[in-house]
Parts: sequence; C-alpha cells; structure tokens
Amino acid sequence: MKTVLTIAGSDSGGGAGIQADIKTAEAHGVFAATAVTALTAQNTHGVIGVFSVKTEFIIKQIEAVLSDFDISAVKIGMFGSYDAAKALFDILKNFNKPIVLDPVAISRAGSKLLDDNAKSALMELFPLADIVTPNHFEAEYFGLNTDINAKLPKCNFLIKNIFPKSNEATDRLFLNGAFVRDFSTPFAQKNNTHGTGCTYSMSIACNLALGLSLKDAIQNAKNYIYEAIKNAPNLGHGNGPIRHKINSTCE
Repeated sequence: MKTVLTIAGSDSGGGAGIQADIKTAEAHGVFAATAVTALTAQNTHGVIGVFSVKTEFIIKQIEAVLSDFDISAVKIGMFGSYDAAKALFDILKNFNKPIVLDPVAISRAGSKLLDDNAKSALMELFPLADIVTPNHFEAEYFGLNTDINAKLPKCNFLIKNIFPKSNEATDRLFLNGAFVRDFSTPFAQKNNTHGTGCTYSMSIACNLALGLSLKDAIQNAKNYIYEAIKNAPNLGHGNGPIRHKINSTCE
C-alpha cells in the first residue's frame, strides 16, 4: 500500500486540511501519514481561530514519519511560518519522490491566509515541487501570469480556476514555466466547495504515488473533484464540504 505524507493544518469542521487529505487518501486506496502545522477552529462559515504549531514540533513530526515509512509522495498545504518553510526546504531538498505544493496564501473568496514574511520562504519551495497548485488569487499574489503566452519561473504550476465567472472550471498547466494545456470540467455548483483546494492537491499526490504521470494524475484528480463537488452531502449552514468517498476514476 502506498503512503503519502501530508503536511498541513487541521480543520475542526472536517472539510479541509489534514482531515480532507486523510479522507482523500482513503478514497484513492492510499495510506495517509500526517504532520500538523496548525490547529484551526472553523466551520462552514469560516475560520474562528488559528493556533500555530511550533516549527520544532512540525519538523519532529515530519522526521518521525520519514524515518519509519516508505513515503511515495508528499503533499504540502497550510504552512504560514517563515521558519517552518525554511526548515521544510532543508528536509525536502534531497527528497526524490513526488512533491505536490498547495501554496495556501489566499482563499477562494480572496481572504489572505499567509504571513508576508513567509512568502519568500514558501516560494523557495516551488522548485522542489513536481507541481505547485495556486488558485488564481494566489497566482497573482506570487506574480504568476496565467496567459498562455506567459513565461513563468521554471517550475511546474497548475493554476486553478483561471476563469472564475465561466460555466467551466478550468485549470491551466505550465511545465518548466511554459504553457502546456488546460484541464476543464463543467462548473458543478458553488454551495459546497469547502476544502476543494486541499482535496485536489492531495488527489494529485495520491495519483502520483500510485505511479501515474503528472498529466494523468491531474486529469484523474480533476474528475474526482468534479464528482466530489457534484455529490456534496450538504452539511453545515455555510459553504459545505464535498463528498470525498465517491465512485470515480480514483477507485
């Protein structure tokens, strides 16, 4: 059984972060090991509070997992501290398995989630990742042009939801800084999308751990997210979670 290490924050509402990553791994037949970077008090209406885990303990969690498990891929999510991002770089700079980085900086609604001091350290992780998955707000924040003729930094980027007012959900892939192709599905609905970014990046990591190519991993993850949103369980009274355990190409 393949094992994916997810390094992310906890969501008390269960729809995003570590909780979403574990559910996504289970849906893909993959085992999830975890390193918790922050505790959040949140629900479908939003985040009420955040308690950051000390860098030393984040690193201790990661080192404990890497010393014992055969990790097939790493997914990185919420990582708001400069020191923690720098320490993670030192750990992963010689890691030779797939890395998926979801640079949690700005929410789908446009709310800022990343400390400016951590921005440069997080960007140093970009070249280590097999794919970086910012949403269109985050792409702008990191200075990434989403135009197909743009030349981005020589990293791999999947920029999500580049046409937010379209009838399709389109994500744009750049490899080594150059446009490659778009991935699109119909726009499912917008009432239950909590945790989609976390789930999408974890799905890509799981597919890479299972041996798929990057493009196939993205396509499978894109189909999975579409079905997960379409079949959302309608929980909570705000922006509800998606259904992680579904019949899709991932199973």
